[in-house]
Amino acid sequence: MKVIRTKTYEEMSYEAAKLLAAQIVLRPDCVLGLATGSTPIGTYDQLVKWYEEGNLDFSAVRSVNLDEYCGLDGENDQSYRYFMDHHLFNRVNIDKANTNVPNGKAVDPEAEGARYDELIASLGGVDIQVLGIGYDGHIGFNEPGPAFIKPTHMVELDPSTIEANARFFASADDVPRQAITMGMGGIMQARKILLIANGAGKKDILMKSLYGPITPEVPASLLQLHPDLTVICAVDE
Repeated sequence: MKVIRTKTYEEMSYEAAKLLAAQIVLRPDCVLGLATGSTPIGTYDQLVKWYEEGNLDFSAVRSVNLDEYCGLDGENDQSYRYFMDHHLFNRVNIDKANTNVPNGKAVDPEAEGARYDELIASLGGVDIQVLGIGYDGHIGFNEPGPAFIKPTHMVELDPSTIEANARFFASADDVPRQAITMGMGGIMQARKILLIANGAGKKDILMKSLYGPITPEVPASLLQLHPDLTVICAVDE
């Protein structure tokens, strides 16, 4: 495990973008595992800047996203497909056919989870997986619980997650109660993992996740077992 502490969100974003850019340069047809939320926006902005300057080429890049809300399609401005289009895909020369997000409108979420895992396997797996971390230690939408769930699956969102995400919606009542998320098994199979965390409020859960007991009650704690984990954080005030 490698931990890089930065003083600002901008520094954190820059350092994270450097790792992703290096992966793209070293393997132009790499598979990027991508995350949503406020934390990676600066990272994506930096990647777009380098693309606009002619230093990055996304034309052969493939991507898979961690999760998607159930009930939302890509046209909904609160969906994670929309988020990725707005913050990255529409701003670089990536082939949209090579970008993948779980289908939040799937009639059978279990079948959708199996399809998504088969898709990732068909791509040869994820080269580098970007993760954020929730205040309760969730990654993707893998919430605290009695066991680690390995495959992509549907999850009932914890009230704390709904509350944290309510700022993106008109009200907490509008936040979907379910989501489809890559499971811990799929996340841990990525060849590299990049965990980014911002804000003093994430400091305690980051310490529990990286140095505390490995337990499904803190899903991110499983990352301690990954052979190539880089953590970039700006959590000190």
